[in-house]
Amino acid sequence: MVEDPDAPSGVFVHWLGWGIDPGAGGLAEGEAAPVEGLNSYGTPGYRGPCPPPGHGAHRYFFRLHALDAAPDIPAGASREELEAALDGHVLATAELLGSYERA
Repeated sequence: MVEDPDAPSGVFVHWLGWGIDPGAGGLAEGEAAPVEGLNSYGTPGYRGPCPPPGHGAHRYFFRLHALDAAPDIPAGASREELEAALDGHVLATAELLGSYERA
């Protein structure tokens, strides 16, 4: 899950992905998650940081959750649907915070 909480319209979802095999060791560069939800652009897949010019630095939260069961939701699900499916199934969470500002 990748989100920008500093977007002018509120929290902006850049990526939702799940179904990653814990034994795989991660995703290769450019590799999509086995299942992806809709980002705030209304499409599946990752879309990178792009804050409005002059809007200042935005924070980007990259969250990875270890689950005790795979989410039972279809591809194209929303952030709200994914969060509801995660409820009660998160064993651990890792978070990376990055920031980006357009010149």
